Amino acid sequence: MTKKLKNEPALLKEALRMIIDDAVKRGVVEFEATDSRNLKIEFAYRLLVHDKEIVPLQNAQISLPSMKHRLAMWVSHKLPADHELLN
Repeated sequence: MTKKLKNEPALLKEALRMIIDDAVKRGVVEFEATDSRNLKIEFAYRLLVHDKEIVPLQNAQISLPSMKHRLAMWVSHKLPADHELLN
């Protein structure tokens, strides 16, 4: 795995917000209040792979920490350069 990003937990939170909001607007998913954060992370990762927004991890590398990192990397490229999470 690559080097951990500065503010990675906050970047992950922002990525989940962006991806889940988009998926709900598109009618792709509905989450229940009892759905775990890990389930949402896996869904977000798989949705980005399906939409060809990110390159999938190799099967041997698929793990929750790897998916979290991949989502944080994705959102770091989507946010404007002067965004507070990137400073």
